[in-house]
Amino acid sequence: MSETSTRRGVSRRSLLVGGAGVVGIGAAAGIGFTAGVKEADAAVADLQYSFDGAHQAGIITPAQDHLHFASWDLTTTSRDDVIAMLQEWTAAARRMTTGASAGKIGPVDGPAVAPPDDTGEAMDLKAAGLTITFGFGPSFFDKLKLTNKPKLLADLPHFPQDVLDPNRVGGDLCVQACANDPQVAVHAVRNLARIAFGTAAIKWAQLGYGRTSSTSTAQMTPRNLFGFKDGTANLKAEEGSELDKHVWVNANDDANAAWLAGGSYLIARRIRMSIEIWDRTPLGEQETIVGRFKGNGAPLSGGEEFTDPDFAAKQDGKEKIDKISHVAIAHPTSNNGHRILRRGYNFTDGADGLGKLDAGLFFLGFVRNPATQYIPLQTKMSRDDVMMEYLKHTGSGIWAVPRGVTGNRYIGQELFAG
Repeated sequence: MSETSTRRGVSRRSLLVGGAGVVGIGAAAGIGFTAGVKEADAAVADLQYSFDGAHQAGIITPAQDHLHFASWDLTTTSRDDVIAMLQEWTAAARRMTTGASAGKIGPVDGPAVAPPDDTGEAMDLKAAGLTITFGFGPSFFDKLKLTNKPKLLADLPHFPQDVLDPNRVGGDLCVQACANDPQVAVHAVRNLARIAFGTAAIKWAQLGYGRTSSTSTAQMTPRNLFGFKDGTANLKAEEGSELDKHVWVNANDDANAAWLAGGSYLIARRIRMSIEIWDRTPLGEQETIVGRFKGNGAPLSGGEEFTDPDFAAKQDGKEKIDKISHVAIAHPTSNNGHRILRRGYNFTDGADGLGKLDAGLFFLGFVRNPATQYIPLQTKMSRDDVMMEYLKHTGSGIWAVPRGVTGNRYIGQELFAG
């Protein structure tokens, strides 16, 4: 988790689940309430973000409620096969983000003797704000012998206290599918996997629910599984100059990878949280570890949630915000002013067989320069942040995220221009 605010959208699926409760309240409060719920439901379901644009959607797009992230490994070294897959992926993504099927024909209108070109589980659902974001890992360039690999695109180092599962590390490509309906996000990844058959296979994946970051000033700051507001100081879509400084790769950053200008670097970290131990920790100690009040999210130095922390403030001769608290370690003022655009999600993946939930934070961060913005910060946090006593990093990866596409272009097309 990190120092990183849309009022959480009412997802289509969350309104459908537990529908009896909604109907009961509506009956007591009057027909107007039920109509209002239906209108909110429809607005969320109808929400669409264009796949085309200067930047890929799913970065500064207002963070949706659900995530399906997947990492792929190539199963071929044929450039022609990979290009064909990326062309199909782009066409499918354009359709699915409008609420249409993944294929031109659809799940039920094709010939009975052939598999459908869409799996069908989203037939009755709309776009639900779906965004699909693509990235290319270091090994993608190595396997295809591409010479325009970005100089900063290298596997992340082993950080102190990492306990990475080798089956949840890296990957040649990645896809981040975000939506306000979980089935819409899953449908997107499933159909991309179907299209990729014979060219690429999923290496690892992660479902996420309940965003832990906000990417717009219109959004409320959400809470993580420790119960604290997460992402108060996150970059927002409205901060144009700050995005240029911290998120978007500049044309002069890397002469060997001009194709990445307008893109970014995506870092994913699966962070398991020791919630059973945390839940037995006194409230005051929890707040000291985080450096913020659990209720309103204000820094322990005082004020409101968005009040800048005063790390020099003291009470009875002692700093109000502990120097090894999460806020003190992760705040931009403690890291040469560097900021990260975060799009994290909660996850709960069953239990571990030892009576503990396998749950935590799936961190997703976009940066212009991982070598200066992320690696020093994560090294410092892993070494000094007292919260690390409650965290285990079990998955990791980095990918170059190209700029957006328009017209008839496909994602990654410039990689093969030479």
